[in-house]
Amino acid sequence: MNRHGLIITAALCAVIAGALPAAAQQFTARIGHLESEQQPRHKGLVMVADLVNERTDGNVKFELFPAGQLGQAREMNEGTQLGLIEGTVSPAAFLAGFNPAVSILDVPFLYPADRAQSDEIRSGAFGDAVLASFAPLGLKAITIWPNGRKSMTSNEEIAALENFSGQSFRVMDSQVLIEQFNAVGASAIALPFGELYTALQTGVVDGQENALDTIATMKYQEVQDYLLISEHGANEDIVMFNQAWWDSLPPEYQAVIEDAFDEVRPQVEELKEAAQATALEAIRASDITINELDEAQRAAFREAMYGPSRDAYLANAGDAGQGIVDAYETAYDAVVGQ
Repeated sequence: MNRHGLIITAALCAVIAGALPAAAQQFTARIGHLESEQQPRHKGLVMVADLVNERTDGNVKFELFPAGQLGQAREMNEGTQLGLIEGTVSPAAFLAGFNPAVSILDVPFLYPADRAQSDEIRSGAFGDAVLASFAPLGLKAITIWPNGRKSMTSNEEIAALENFSGQSFRVMDSQVLIEQFNAVGASAIALPFGELYTALQTGVVDGQENALDTIATMKYQEVQDYLLISEHGANEDIVMFNQAWWDSLPPEYQAVIEDAFDEVRPQVEELKEAAQATALEAIRASDITINELDEAQRAAFREAMYGPSRDAYLANAGDAGQGIVDAYETAYDAVVGQ
């Protein structure tokens, strides 16, 4: 072929190439978390991954690593921050040292008993303020997922507020949780989770707080005499992505991901509620005495615990914390009508 023919051929190829649609860029996110494949968090992530894959025509894929395969919570949080992995779903309780502002989620009776009202608070300006607090850390926090609520057990009676005086309870290392018990005349001791069963068995502490499925799995009912279904503490998960990876996504893909997580959230909560119900049946099979707070009792417990715990939070979270508290209290009053 002569030079003239080569020029014509090259021009035709350029025209044809220009007429073809450009191949969509593909994105992969490795997402690590601590729960097993059988637990609600992972099942929810599978649902989200399928929706995102479908709605981006396979151009955004989530690779899921459950059960701490990518490390413990701190390693995954820091790994996401540094871009070593693209995302993680972390319990808010494990993020306090990383981002003190998120400790608002440790405050007792933060949400009403009604799940729809709770989601309205979580999904509005309050939730947005909590998520925004991660931005200075190089993290894009996109949603809060509910992961059950805590109740209390003890070797002493805990059916009423006045029963708590003089008792001791194990808590995670959180000043908010310590003040929660101080407010009702009890003491709180920070102990490693792995030591809790023995501490209850030997009387190092009288009681503890955890979700019902954790209580049943760890068999605390074997070494505790009383359970109060208080649902005082919200176990919340924060869904986070590395900010640089998130910024690399086209806006339409960002919207797909955010919508998928919000769409699946009610199903995750339903799975967790089912796990709680199953756990309660297992607990009932033991000799433990079970009581449950009614609405009047919840109001009395909230009146006693909320203020001191909120103040402990504000002492550590500063101006950012005050903005979050203001958003929360406005939302709570609007939704609950108090």
